[in-house]
Amino acid sequence: MGDRVAAVRAFNRFYTRTIGVLGEGVQKTRYSLTEARVFFELAHTDAVEVVDLRRALDLDAGYLSRILARFERDGYVVREKSPTDARKQVIRLTAAGRRVFAMLDERSNADMRTLLDRLGEAEQRRLLGAMASIRELLGDAEPHPAYVLRPPLPGDLGWVVQRHGAIYAREYDWDEGFEAMVARIVADYVAGRDPHREAAWIAEVDGRPAGSVFCVRKDDETAQLRLLLVEPEARGMGIGGRLVDECVRYARRAGYRRMILWTNAALADARRLYQRAGFRLTEQEKGRDFGHDQVFQYWEREL
Repeated sequence: MGDRVAAVRAFNRFYTRTIGVLGEGVQKTRYSLTEARVFFELAHTDAVEVVDLRRALDLDAGYLSRILARFERDGYVVREKSPTDARKQVIRLTAAGRRVFAMLDERSNADMRTLLDRLGEAEQRRLLGAMASIRELLGDAEPHPAYVLRPPLPGDLGWVVQRHGAIYAREYDWDEGFEAMVARIVADYVAGRDPHREAAWIAEVDGRPAGSVFCVRKDDETAQLRLLLVEPEARGMGIGGRLVDECVRYARRAGYRRMILWTNAALADARRLYQRAGFRLTEQEKGRDFGHDQVFQYWEREL
């Protein structure tokens, strides 16, 4: 435990130094980092009670009072009585105060861009993913982070195989035969892909892969949707539906007349996504694979 405590303290010292460097743009103005934080909090609300502002910033009441008094003299804030409690005051930024905030915000953004420009695309995603992990583990994760869809990058196809194997083993107790099948699908995609009629997408959340889908050629008129996956912690964000819709749109633009897919009756969430996207069940058959009895289903829709 002592080594772990030392590692956390070392990271904290490094991060504090880094934040100090990133604050240089603000430090070149007449405002301190604390004053910049006050501007930031006020700029993201119409009005806030002084006690709530102090709590959000974790500042000494006297220190915050002196900052607000100076801002009021400079015409950056106005104080008003709270509409819900006349004994309390609310603070709001004036137009002049918002102009100051815009200047400080741009300088902070410029400092951050300078930091990120030192890193490549993959390194930036690793950095953002690590930051998101720290926030999540320490209880500060946003409930619904944004996600993006992008083409696969080096390493992503291996991730698709590994996550399919791990997730389906945990949730359905499927054996290694399923992971082997996914590996063959991915290998065939790479070996024979027609870039004009086949594509794949990775959903990314906070710099980390969180989902996948592939559109592959079945024949000249038929596309096949394959390898739809959403990480358990990313479910409920609309990623699955967006991946299916993107796949359907691509197939339509690529000139296919229909799209098919193969799935399993046990995958209830996936089947609901396919139904909402206009697919209909055309055939199903019983079999045994991946270590269990299965009900395989075939779905189709016109494009």
